[in-house]
Amino acid sequence: MTQIPTINMSDPTAVSELLVQAALVMETAQGRIGSTQHIPATGKILVTGDLHDNPFNYSKIVKLANLNKSEDNHLVLQELIHGDKLIGGVDMSFRMLVRIASLVVAYPKQVHPIIANHELSQLTRRGITKGKGNIVEMFIDGVEWVFGTESERVLSAIDSFFLAMPLSIKSANGLMCCHSLPNAPLMHVFDKNIVNRPMTDADRNNVDGSATLMVWGRVHTQTQVNMLAKEWDVKLFCLGHAFVPDGIEILMPNVLLLNSDHEQGAVLPIDLSDIPTAETAMWSAIKLASLPHEQDYV
Repeated sequence: MTQIPTINMSDPTAVSELLVQAALVMETAQGRIGSTQHIPATGKILVTGDLHDNPFNYSKIVKLANLNKSEDNHLVLQELIHGDKLIGGVDMSFRMLVRIASLVVAYPKQVHPIIANHELSQLTRRGITKGKGNIVEMFIDGVEWVFGTESERVLSAIDSFFLAMPLSIKSANGLMCCHSLPNAPLMHVFDKNIVNRPMTDADRNNVDGSATLMVWGRVHTQTQVNMLAKEWDVKLFCLGHAFVPDGIEILMPNVLLLNSDHEQGAVLPIDLSDIPTAETAMWSAIKLASLPHEQDYV
């Protein structure tokens, strides 16, 4: 049975080395083409929505993914950081990144974090106001509180982890998991080929960069989605980046929205050999609240 590495969360060397190692795993993964991680048309995948540093739901998700059972079991994770609970007024969600980096290293062919708007904003230091202030600054404050003079080293390793994350996970027969899609009115400045090529600094840093547009979009039309589905050969899009009170919601016949961070959060198991419609997939969704509570974080 594969063992997930145990890391001292306050050791700057251990944390930095793990994050950089996980980044290398993602960058060099078999099936990585440009900004997309391609996976086979066989096996099972557990798709999650926004996680936002919810360690209890994360623990349930990892157990449900059953990664030890088969290398054909995959797990998609997104929107990892910036939870709603602060400690001493600072955000400590770097610890979720360390947990997920450990999982990536332990299961390099199976665990697939994708970059979301919060990770991109943390990487570019583009502020996000959420609840009690600028959460990007609060995240940095949390790293500085724990690591002190070594905080820049840890922040650099975190940036490496973010830079290695793909924009999307795509199965060989038409499932695509990405945080969002560009706003329909901005498709004229969006480079559809970004999923096939590496992201550039301009893609990430510019407000009209294609990576920025893809993770921040909220306004979609069926015509736009159908065009992207044809361009990218997609049958079903699984997205986050929206508040979904019931955990899962049909946006369009070929688009599902997922949240995994709140009390009604859900996850979606999919058989990769038979990609369903959004309506059919809804019947397979699992409410995390229905699973046993785990005392220990993974």
